[in-house]
Amino acid sequence: MAETIHIKSSSEIELMRQAGRITAGARTIARQAVADGVTTKQIDKYVREFIEKSGAKPTFLHYGGFPASACISVNDEVIHGIPGKRKIHNGDIVSLDVGATFKGFVGDCAGTFACGEVSEEAKKLIAVTRQSFFEALHYAKAGNRISDIGGAVQDYVESHGYSVVREYVGHGVGRNLHEAPEVPNYRVERMLHRSNPRLVKGMTIAVEPMVNVGGYQVKVLDNDWTVVTLDGSLSAHYENTILITDGEPEILTMADDI
Repeated sequence: MAETIHIKSSSEIELMRQAGRITAGARTIARQAVADGVTTKQIDKYVREFIEKSGAKPTFLHYGGFPASACISVNDEVIHGIPGKRKIHNGDIVSLDVGATFKGFVGDCAGTFACGEVSEEAKKLIAVTRQSFFEALHYAKAGNRISDIGGAVQDYVESHGYSVVREYVGHGVGRNLHEAPEVPNYRVERMLHRSNPRLVKGMTIAVEPMVNVGGYQVKVLDNDWTVVTLDGSLSAHYENTILITDGEPEILTMADDI
């Protein structure tokens, strides 16, 4: 039986907008902190301070036992990197995933950023991952299906020789960080084993391409959180929370500099 998709009222959408603005601000703070010699724990501290000073709560902190306010994943780490003593160095690419809960509603967004000068491959990966989100955004309109979004991501990513992660997907977002429906970043014929609802006005979903230079296979490290590429290749992540309207979709977590 399919899970219920929560359609947001106008008052709930306004709270989602406010949560989204705070979340986008936290992503900007994190991006600005990426520098040679900075620890991932320091960036996490800046994220938590910004979210709390904005009158919100860090959504990720203690979510399912996660010990930090941001997921910070470096190089071959796909998602769910746990902040700690690790220092970021020039040449690294850093994926920053943040969430903020404001008056009971959640914003969720992510981006991958370069520390200093990085390889041409890394630059291309970051750019392709980000653009794949915007390719998918063209299909995030009432009347289309969830699979249209995933198909657009996959087509764009694979046209550049990269692969999209299969084991982790986007999702609905609202009062909870993870709600129905799931939003895969790839085309599944007839969406086997997944619902494939039509998009309707008032849906809020997080679209989040996770893209690898090598194969799409991943594994989870012994900390039971951090997901890395199986072949050790670079990975990038880009995400925004979006609102389905009766026209063009609205990005709720869009920052001016991202």
